[in-house]
Amino acid sequence: MQPTLKSTVKCTDREVGEITRIIVDPLSLEVSHIVVGDGTGGQERQVPMSEVQQIVGHVVHLRIPSSEMGRFPVLNRDEYVTTHEVEIAHLEERLHVEPGEVLVPIPDLERNIKRRTFFTNLTHAIGILLGLPLIYPVMKYLMKPMYLPYDNRWIKVGNVNRIKVEDTGVQFKFRKKVKEAFMPEVEILKNVWLLKATPEVLDEVYKGKDMQFRDSQGSLIWTNNRAFPYVAYSGKCPHLGCGYKWRKVRKLPREIFLCPCHISIYDVSGKVLDGPAPRPLDPVPIRVSDNGDVEIIDVEFKAGVRDRIRIL
Repeated sequence: MQPTLKSTVKCTDREVGEITRIIVDPLSLEVSHIVVGDGTGGQERQVPMSEVQQIVGHVVHLRIPSSEMGRFPVLNRDEYVTTHEVEIAHLEERLHVEPGEVLVPIPDLERNIKRRTFFTNLTHAIGILLGLPLIYPVMKYLMKPMYLPYDNRWIKVGNVNRIKVEDTGVQFKFRKKVKEAFMPEVEILKNVWLLKATPEVLDEVYKGKDMQFRDSQGSLIWTNNRAFPYVAYSGKCPHLGCGYKWRKVRKLPREIFLCPCHISIYDVSGKVLDGPAPRPLDPVPIRVSDNGDVEIIDVEFKAGVRDRIRIL
C-alpha cells in the first residue's frame, strides 16, 4: 500500500489536506511517513503509515479524526535529504510513487551538522592537508628558536674586586646575544646583582643546602655551594620581571633591594619584606676564578608564580 504524491488526505470526519512529500526508510526501502500539507503553504506534518487505513485511488484515508492531526510533528526539513541528493540502491524498484520529492532521514551522527557547513569544512580540511607539506618547513623555521635548549654558557660579567663591603648589592652588567622566534639575532644589555655574603646571609639564601640548576632535559649543570661566599641574583624581579635597585630607605634601618614598578621589597638574602612578589629573588649559577673573574649562567625563571620554573 503506497500513496502517491498530491493525493488527497481525509480523516474520519473531513478532508485535511494533501500529500506533499514521502518519507522513506533507507534500510527497508518502505514508506514510513506521509507529509500532509493543508494546501495553504503552512505547516506540514509527518503522519506515520500506521495511521493510514486505506488508499483508494488518489485519496488516502486516515483512521483518526481531524482533531488529532495536531499530535503529529511538524516536518523539520533539515533532518532529511532528498533522493536526488543521495543514491540508495534498488529504491526505484521498491518505491512505486509518482515522481516528486522523496525524503530520506539524515543519519543521527550528521543530523546536527548543516550540509553546507559540512562540505565547507571538508573543503577547508582538504586544503589544509594539501598545503601542509608547503607550510611545515616554513613553520619549522619560524618556531625553531622557541624550542631551542636552554643557553647554559658561562658568561663573564666582571671581577669581585668591585665588591668592597659584605652584604651589599653590586650590579654587574653584561651583553648577551639572543634570538626570539623569527626575529634576527640581537645583542641586549642585561644585569645581575652580586654580593659577598656573610654566613648568616648565606644561611638565609640556601636554607642549609646547596642549590642545583638543571637543563631542559633535567640534567644537572651546576651546583651553587652553600658555603661559597658570593651570591648572584637574576636582574629581574620575580613579580613581573621588572628591573630593581639596591637602595637605602629612610624608614628602614638597612639597605634593601627595591623594585619600583609595584614596590616589592627584598632584604640582602633575597627574602620578600613587602609587596606583591610571590617568591624571593632568584639566585643564578656563579663561579669565581682564582684571579677574581666572575662568571654566571644567565638562567631566567617564570615571573608571577611561587615556584621557580626555568624558562631560559
